[in-house]
Amino acid sequence: MTNRRQLFARAGAATAALGGMLIGNRAMASTPPGPALDLALPRASSLAGLHRHLGAAPRRRDFKTVPMILTARDTWDHEALDLLMAYTGGPRQIWDNTDIKSPWLNLMRNALNAQVWSWGHPDFLALSATHGSAHLALYDDFVWDKYKLAGLLHAGAPANPYLAAPAASRVAATDFENPAGAFSPADNSVTVLQRRGVVFLACHNAIWEFSGALIKKGLNPDKLGHEQLAAELTNHLIPDAVLTPGVVGTIPQLQAAGYHYIK
Repeated sequence: MTNRRQLFARAGAATAALGGMLIGNRAMASTPPGPALDLALPRASSLAGLHRHLGAAPRRRDFKTVPMILTARDTWDHEALDLLMAYTGGPRQIWDNTDIKSPWLNLMRNALNAQVWSWGHPDFLALSATHGSAHLALYDDFVWDKYKLAGLLHAGAPANPYLAAPAASRVAATDFENPAGAFSPADNSVTVLQRRGVVFLACHNAIWEFSGALIKKGLNPDKLGHEQLAAELTNHLIPDAVLTPGVVGTIPQLQAAGYHYIK
């Protein structure tokens, strides 16, 4: 069984290979910028350093087929996962998100607000362990349109509505007490939470089971085999998502690395 020391050793090697080591509040960077954290506090230097390294970590999205059970580390985003396990810049929390119609985005937003402003932890890191119907929010517009996901959820638009940035996200980040601003309930979306530093973990098991469900429902216009359809879904995860071999089985690894687990 992999112990915590082995996890950190492996994560350190992965980070060094990307051109720098992120330790606590020090980031020795020679990596390209990651996604813009324009809604994180400017002093969140550890969080920004982590995202620079995550932005440089490879995401394989050129699969032709994928098996039911992943056994090789290069079939998931292991470099990015190792970086997340090694992060020590602030309190770390992992949310077990399964129901797309639950208040999952709102709850993570509230946790961020309390950690950043109430408790004074600008480098707080929240992860979404995403599976079940919530995993539909992690597919791009190509998948939403091709496989008619809006119809499955009885939603209106063919595009992924969870990626839309509400108008509230354009309110100045310094106006954090604005009840209709960037940190309010009017601004719940996957994209906006990513801009605050939240990382969304994708689940291979959810991809495999959903591809099987699409085949059974006859929502398979190209008549792909199960392994091919699962590969296509994997290739169309949203930008900056971190693919795991199975998010429920990855939660204990993150707990062993010090993450606080929220069911």
